[in-house]
Amino acid sequence: MHHELQGLELLCSEGDRFAVANDLHFGEVDEDVTKREGVCGGRPVSSPQGRAFVTGKPVICDDLSRDAVFALPALYADHGIVSIVDVIIKGNGRPYGVLEIDSPQPHSYDRHDVDFLTGFANVLAEAVGTTKRNKLLRSAIGRMKNLVADKDRLLTENSLILIEKNRLLEEKSVLARELHHRVRNNLQLVYAMLRKQHEQAAEGSVKEDISAIARRVMTLAKMHDHLLGTGLSRTIDIGDYLRSLCAGYAELENARGCDIGLTCDFEPLVLDLDIVTVLGLVTAELISNSYRHAFPNGKGTISISLRQSSPPDEATITFRDDGISPADNRDGNRHGLGLVDRLMEQIRGSAEVRSDHGTAWTLRFPLRRDDGQRRALAHPSQSAGTATAH
Repeated sequence: MHHELQGLELLCSEGDRFAVANDLHFGEVDEDVTKREGVCGGRPVSSPQGRAFVTGKPVICDDLSRDAVFALPALYADHGIVSIVDVIIKGNGRPYGVLEIDSPQPHSYDRHDVDFLTGFANVLAEAVGTTKRNKLLRSAIGRMKNLVADKDRLLTENSLILIEKNRLLEEKSVLARELHHRVRNNLQLVYAMLRKQHEQAAEGSVKEDISAIARRVMTLAKMHDHLLGTGLSRTIDIGDYLRSLCAGYAELENARGCDIGLTCDFEPLVLDLDIVTVLGLVTAELISNSYRHAFPNGKGTISISLRQSSPPDEATITFRDDGISPADNRDGNRHGLGLVDRLMEQIRGSAEVRSDHGTAWTLRFPLRRDDGQRRALAHPSQSAGTATAH
């Protein structure tokens, strides 16, 4: 049996054709099998290989010369084949093909020969299956390599984009800092010019108007100073900003020989830059108003506090002085207080004032901007309002 395995013929199925192997080398295509067998077209079986392939059962022929059932390929006559045994090579669903052992001598094959040949066919089937799986695996690995290559390419491109983005952001930051430096310097220059003009102006309403404009310019300059120290963010801590603003006013007024105490108590509270700007202008207006009109003898106290109130999406600034009340103020109405209401309207806030042993302002405002605030801040000239004068 082992010697006869040297003459194996393996007919492999590829579509509608069978390839023939003889003595471990490929030979000519068996036209008889492909044309006359009912493997694919349902025609009557006319070869041992075709019968085994169609029925899935072993085919044994001890002497082909005495078996007229089969139409034999010319290959058998060329090689003097007399007896054969065929078993299928089982595949996943459809068989891979047929494994045949032949002999030039009449031979009686038994069940043991069929079992041995079937075992060998199963080894071939596993080898074919492994080959196909390896092919699929290689294909999958190839696709995976392509995906990895694409991923690496995309990562490289994203890295380049990120580098460019960071470069542009850094360039934008440098330009923004330069812009704020220039604006701050220009505001300080304007403030210095206004102070000089104020010193030269005669006493009266003109001098007071120049002083009011100078104070507002100083407030904006302080804002730019604070921005440069916080990285030009769109949000800043209003407590730190107002504390810096109060310190600037106290230093300015003390230099004029006033004995007016200014105390500040601000909770840390991060707000949008536009809201902080408005509240800075309002606070500066109230401080300036008290310094100018509430203390004719040059003595007194001012206190300012900031608290986040209930509901938690609102906050309150409370401003108090112990100066003269509006009824005792011979100067009449304080200048610039109409601006307080107009500014508070821009941020959807409110301003209330009470006069009892001095003046107390309560400024309430939302912590977040809505669409109405954005429109008001974009078009401040459309806001109008009046305030009770101090």
